[in-house]
Amino acid sequence: MIASTAPAGKGPAGKGSHRQSQVDPLAPLRTPDDPPWDVYLTGTVFLDIIFTGLDSAPVRGTESWARGMGSSPGGVANMATALARLGLRTSLAAAFGDDHYGDYCWDALEHGEGIDLSPSRTVPGWHSPVTVSMAYEGERTMVSHGHEPPPEEPAPACPPRARAAVASLAPGVSAPWIAQAASKGTRVFGDVGWDDTGAWDLAALPDLRHCEAFLPNAQEAMRYTGADCPRAAAHALTAYVPLAVVTLGADGAYAVDRRTGETAEVPAIAVEALDPTGAGDVFVAGFVAGTLADWPLADRLAFAGLTAALSVQEFGGSLSAPGWSEIAAWWRKVQSVQGQSPVALERYGFLAGLVSEELVRPWPLRRAVPTIGFRRSA
Repeated sequence: MIASTAPAGKGPAGKGSHRQSQVDPLAPLRTPDDPPWDVYLTGTVFLDIIFTGLDSAPVRGTESWARGMGSSPGGVANMATALARLGLRTSLAAAFGDDHYGDYCWDALEHGEGIDLSPSRTVPGWHSPVTVSMAYEGERTMVSHGHEPPPEEPAPACPPRARAAVASLAPGVSAPWIAQAASKGTRVFGDVGWDDTGAWDLAALPDLRHCEAFLPNAQEAMRYTGADCPRAAAHALTAYVPLAVVTLGADGAYAVDRRTGETAEVPAIAVEALDPTGAGDVFVAGFVAGTLADWPLADRLAFAGLTAALSVQEFGGSLSAPGWSEIAAWWRKVQSVQGQSPVALERYGFLAGLVSEELVRPWPLRRAVPTIGFRRSA
């Protein structure tokens, strides 16, 4: 396991610091006939309010004080921001609340991150969904509030042309845009949440048949397949989808590609986690970026794990997602660690061809803002 030495550097939110990625991982593959977007997403944007530095879970009847707090766009914004910061041209269809929270999230995503919001809409009279996340002991507890947007919001009738799309699959739910996107040649990456029905039936995920890849965590994979270990579950999932990627928590991730017969396993990077909010989305974004760039399977897993590890060292959900400056800073730092394992460094050697000293910025540059609505000085 590689020894990491410092948290990821953070840039200010809403200032355009990540709007133009300094690395385009798809540059060698781009042609004039490409789709206008690398990745298309649709979903709900939340305002996330994150409390960190709690010594324990809140106790009934008492007041707890947090040592840190941040606000940032959440929900599908976590994935969209992570993709954009890795240099992928990202388009998002989402409903935004007709309130100050919605204005803040729209501004942070469109102007701060350079995400295309042309398929998105502001819904008159609809307030933004809000999630309060409390991080402690490496875990989190969340409380959310919101109302369903009107049924016609926000997804357009036909999704735009894109190289890839990330779809959140839910039991018993079929989203017509997924089949439409796949029929246009879009590569669909499916993730999934906990099955509250308790059925854990893959047949209840009808859109899985349109996916190129499926990325559950270990518990989800084992429950869906009935396998007694996550690696066996990954192999079982390839009966339903060409590429199965199972995250193993502190043990890293394991993947199987049915089309090539290739398997890969990469251990996790040991870090001190401040806030795990959005880490799963960042992992998926890193894997999508590596896949679209046509990297080897093991490199994709390593890159996805690295981006997720960097994200948990700051709070803020979407705004803790690393960009290429943070990745470059990490790569330079770990190479300077005395006694660093040559084998571990070799695992991330592919970064040498992607990042340079010009990308590195000093640490720490935080992103998440504690208070929304401060007046900006002239």
